[in-house]
Amino acid sequence: MLMPAPTSTYRLQITPTFDLAAAAELCEYLRELGAGAVYLSPILAAARGSGHGYDVVDFGRIDAARGGPVGWHALVDAAQGLQLVLDVVPNHTGIADASENEPWWDVLRLGSGSPYARWFDIDWARGRLLLAVLSDDFDATRDLLVVGDELRYGSHRFPLAPGTGGGSAAHVHDRQHYELVSFRRAYVEQSYRRFFAVPTLAGLRVEDPAVFEATHREVLRLVGDGVSGLRIDHPDGLADPLGYLSRLRAAVPEAWLTVEKILEPGEQLPATWPVSGTTGYDALAEVTALLVDPSAETALSDLYRSLTGDQLSFAQHAEAGKRLVATTILRPEVRRLAGLCASVPGAGEAITELLVAFPVYRSYLPEGASHLTAAVDIAVRRQPSLASAIEVLHPRLADPTDELCVRFEQTSGAVMAKGVEDTAYYRYTRFAALNEVGGDPSRFGSGLDGFHAAQARRQLVAPQGMTTLSTHDTKRGEDVRARLAVLAELPAEWGALVRDLMARAPVPNAALGYLLWQTFAGAGLIGRDRMHAYAEKAMREAADGTGWIDPDRAFEAAVHAAVDAAYQLPELAAFVERITPFGRVNSLSQKLVQLTMPGVPDVYQGTEVWEDSLVDPDNRRPVDLPARQALLDRLTGPPPVDDTGAAKLWLVSRALRLGRDRPELFTGYTPVRARGPASDHTVAFDRGGAVTVTTRLPVRLARDGGWRDTTLQLPGPHTDVLTGRSWSSVVHVADLLDVLPVALLVR
Repeated sequence: MLMPAPTSTYRLQITPTFDLAAAAELCEYLRELGAGAVYLSPILAAARGSGHGYDVVDFGRIDAARGGPVGWHALVDAAQGLQLVLDVVPNHTGIADASENEPWWDVLRLGSGSPYARWFDIDWARGRLLLAVLSDDFDATRDLLVVGDELRYGSHRFPLAPGTGGGSAAHVHDRQHYELVSFRRAYVEQSYRRFFAVPTLAGLRVEDPAVFEATHREVLRLVGDGVSGLRIDHPDGLADPLGYLSRLRAAVPEAWLTVEKILEPGEQLPATWPVSGTTGYDALAEVTALLVDPSAETALSDLYRSLTGDQLSFAQHAEAGKRLVATTILRPEVRRLAGLCASVPGAGEAITELLVAFPVYRSYLPEGASHLTAAVDIAVRRQPSLASAIEVLHPRLADPTDELCVRFEQTSGAVMAKGVEDTAYYRYTRFAALNEVGGDPSRFGSGLDGFHAAQARRQLVAPQGMTTLSTHDTKRGEDVRARLAVLAELPAEWGALVRDLMARAPVPNAALGYLLWQTFAGAGLIGRDRMHAYAEKAMREAADGTGWIDPDRAFEAAVHAAVDAAYQLPELAAFVERITPFGRVNSLSQKLVQLTMPGVPDVYQGTEVWEDSLVDPDNRRPVDLPARQALLDRLTGPPPVDDTGAAKLWLVSRALRLGRDRPELFTGYTPVRARGPASDHTVAFDRGGAVTVTTRLPVRLARDGGWRDTTLQLPGPHTDVLTGRSWSSVVHVADLLDVLPVALLVR
């Protein structure tokens, strides 16, 4: 029997500077906040100095740097009344320092004869295992050393195979099961599967029962020692996601399971997966779209094209981004696929075209066969000369027992993630609020009907899946997106300002410059170091003028000069101040919607007050949680919507407490339709006793004269848990929302 899903989760990034003992000290605050579960980032032993924990090097123990067993038991003891949910990383392992990872070290030492060789997805047929670590100025006679039974290169240490230690270091190297090569070759050829294009994260073969058992023994023990739920990281990288999840479900039959899975618009999780749902990026996209005024699409599209000269659609940018990564950083994966069908003329080009054409992250054959068919049709239409090769490959790519099919499925998600999220999102910058993980930048906002229909589906198919607004992987924090949404209500004013900004502080790539100024509008004039770090990541991810491997120093200097110039432009500061009140209305509205819509709401650490995070690592930086606790302790009633963020904290705590204490009020979904001149500005729904009412498009609402005679018909008298005020069956929205722009009503 499944344990009940938590009523909500609160995500904590467990790091060497905020460890499990620190999380234990926070439990009283989380209970007071109303959280149902403490949701932890990975806690198994990670690479030394890792701030995120996704580079696990030892699956058999809790990371000492993150608190170890002592910290874990302190958290279990402190979390009375709170469930514990753990982030699990089954797809890959950290190998940056080979000496930290015993299985990897043994494979380097013994090659294919190692008992751990089955752990890794290594192509031994191509020869020695390639390790792309050497710099451009590498000199074997100068840089390689033999120290005891190790080969060393700078800070890198590698084991020697038994009996291979005689002679010069260069000759010793030539006798090993591995070959040290230039770092540049990681983007040309590789002999082991990686996580995306990261050479320091090696893919694991958890489809092998022995590997699953070895890498999950400690996780399964933790499920018996306080953990009630598991969040599975990146199932798209696995050879057999269904097989993995079925094995995991059999091992933890009562646990709450969710998967970190990106769904394209209209896509659903495979019905056969034994999980409760995703970690909520689909919900994020639905809530964000609700804030964006669809009527501004033409004006902002025209502005974007005139400012940047970019005439491409998002679909064209996505195609270009996927083609770029498939022929550069993910070329080793494509070459390995082509090697499995080397007898087919043009196989490499055909595989590339199919990966570029694939419309979702991956299929899960036999489910999702239509996606492969669609990719075949698109690829043939784009490249008719490859039709013959594609026709030959299609049956193999549709056969889940064929290695070509399995590896193609593992690769298509990587091409989508790196080509779209990490390339096209930084090139197509029409409206940055929509360029979010799980989103679709080509769909400009949504109306009430679309939102309500999506929630009715969510209630039907994934009532215990997660919902979220911010994660450690979002491109920008929830309140940044909320303020960016205001731009769609002020297209003329924003257009005049940004034309001036781009003229006064030009950036070599106009689309990147437009993204930069949108980022300032959304995040405000945050610390310069943070904005410079964001600008560096954005321009290098875009790979259109500079890049990660060989940065263009002159290009980057011009971008950083524009960042510095922004802090000297009073017009920018004045505009940020002007839109901030409207952004806060959006923030409160989207937060209440997310906390009360169908699903299990997650609150990412610190987002219970205003937050201005940008892409990682910015959104993983330390959060002053004791200050939030002190602020909550001081609240005795609804505070003003001001700079402190207390209004958001009040909303979050009251909504979470209601969901925890009265779960029977959140068992259905019925839209509540407002009547009157501002009905389109009212988002209202009844979850089965708890009625949410929020504001959308606040600029236009104010410009058109406010709520006026807009009313809601409620099923009987209700009390607003945010203000304590009671209301009759017919409510004037102007009265209901005169203290806060949102209400949470209970019959």
